[in-house]
Amino acid sequence: MSHELTSPWGRPSRFADPGDGWAAAGSGLALLAAATAGNHHRSPLPSGDPADVLAAVAKALGSEHIPESGVGEAAALGQLADLIARHGLDLTHKLSAAHLQPPPLTVAVVADALASATNASLDTYDSGPATLAIEKWTINALARLAGFPETAGGVFGPGGSYSNLLALLIARDYGAARQGIDIRQNGVSALPRPVVLCSRVGHFSIHRACAALGLGEAAAISVPVDSEHRMIPEALEELLTELSASHTPVAIVATAGTTDFGSVDPLPEIADIAARHNVWFHVDAAYGFGSLFSDNLSGLLTGIERVDSVTLDLHKVGWQPAAASVLLLSDRERFASLSRSVAYLNPDDDVEAGFGGLLGQTLQTTRRPDVLKVAATFLAYGREGLGDMLDTCHELARYAERRIGTEMQLELIAPVTLTTVVFRYRCEELDLDQVNAELRRRLISSGKALIGRTQVRVHGGGEPRTCLKLTLLNPESSELDIDSLFDELLRVGLELESEGLQSDHDEMVKIYE
Repeated sequence: MSHELTSPWGRPSRFADPGDGWAAAGSGLALLAAATAGNHHRSPLPSGDPADVLAAVAKALGSEHIPESGVGEAAALGQLADLIARHGLDLTHKLSAAHLQPPPLTVAVVADALASATNASLDTYDSGPATLAIEKWTINALARLAGFPETAGGVFGPGGSYSNLLALLIARDYGAARQGIDIRQNGVSALPRPVVLCSRVGHFSIHRACAALGLGEAAAISVPVDSEHRMIPEALEELLTELSASHTPVAIVATAGTTDFGSVDPLPEIADIAARHNVWFHVDAAYGFGSLFSDNLSGLLTGIERVDSVTLDLHKVGWQPAAASVLLLSDRERFASLSRSVAYLNPDDDVEAGFGGLLGQTLQTTRRPDVLKVAATFLAYGREGLGDMLDTCHELARYAERRIGTEMQLELIAPVTLTTVVFRYRCEELDLDQVNAELRRRLISSGKALIGRTQVRVHGGGEPRTCLKLTLLNPESSELDIDSLFDELLRVGLELESEGLQSDHDEMVKIYE
């Protein structure tokens, strides 16, 4: 069988029509892969100073204006593919371990290209009937996985921050409506001192959502956490009791899988409190929802079936190209405040005749069918296949945890819950915050490894200190890869020790007591 690649350009149509157009897209990508194979840096990130890398890309693109005449499809794509190969990110590299940003499954990438080729939208039936049905099927499947009732509904969105925003908007409007207040028409001013209660280590998107919804970031009330970075239910109860007389609790936001630690708040206890105080209960499970794929880890999310809404990101634990976020509601009727009848999109008589869509469940109008890649993945691997991938990543994190325990220069900051490992490099007489920050920068700039950083109150007290973080989401990595990463990290750490502490941009000096 011949595998010779032929150019997809020069076809009668320039558009991605079903059949030949889809095939042209596939062969175009294959040609780009073949043309750039020898140019890829083969590292997590390109080596070099960030300013130099960015400048090289800008220089290759030339002056910042849209050209009067084009160079043709092959040349344009070839130029961009070469820039990505030389200066881009490789999440499939075994030492890429910085963020909740996994290598994408090939089946999902192909399905994502199919979504682009159709250019369907999910707002109305006539904008994409097949994809509309596929999204409904996938939402129902996810709701069943969460243990939600038959009344459940949901919608895909462009990221976890958006899904959290949408959840709090619906919670705000629902709570106001129970008090006879129409927020959509009259704004938030009639709502007495609204607040949202969330964990001290909850995601910053909750604060941004409060600002965007007109509540103000000050409305996000932090609830203390325990030594395992989990919300303390007694503290939540106390805050709600104190606030109930003078404020309007819009929602309680728990976290199932904090970004740094993977910690999961005690959902059953918080659900009890939310029920007693009659407050909307939202869970940000952008990271942790994928635990439900695993028989070994699904117990972490016990209680998720009792919440009013949940955010989940399948472009985290799900191995999808971004974005693949979902907001699930236990009762789809609560999307009501988003409903909208638009004469040129979804007039009432068209909706009654079956021509409606999902316009009334989101703030978006045109909405890409990101569901295609998710549905393809579910059908290809099933829950068991995805669970095996997560279990492998979890075991890699546990191995990294054990390796840290064998090294005198490394300190484990928190036990592993999911796939993140937080630790720091230790040494004498040096500013550990600066050493750890510089260690990470050198690893990245060398192109050897890509790891993350964060700030943590070490041992639960004092000022937040700079720590290092591995986020292990490549199930094809091995224990040998983890060892290789730590070997290089320790080598760079000793190099920094020999130079002293960073006091200026590139100078290292010792600080003595």
